[in-house]
Amino acid sequence: MNKAGLCTKISKETGLPTKDVKKCFDMLIETVIETLRNDEKIRIVGFGNFEAKNRPARKAHNPRTGEEISIEAKKIPSFKAGKALKDSIK
Repeated sequence: MNKAGLCTKISKETGLPTKDVKKCFDMLIETVIETLRNDEKIRIVGFGNFEAKNRPARKAHNPRTGEEISIEAKKIPSFKAGKALKDSIK
């Protein structure tokens, strides 16, 4: 399911206009990004946790040439599913 399909389903279930659901969904995504950018965690009980993790710098090899390259440190988004979400999928 993509974003449009998700918004349409929520709209049908709640009776809210699709454009309003899309605005809320966009705001949710923006808030998650901003929160992770500020090194804060988001915990949604029963769903999961979002956080930004630091990936250290490392050495790797270019698969085409075999040349050693350096990959710089960076932050990456991480999501860990909560127990209720995991159990509901089984």
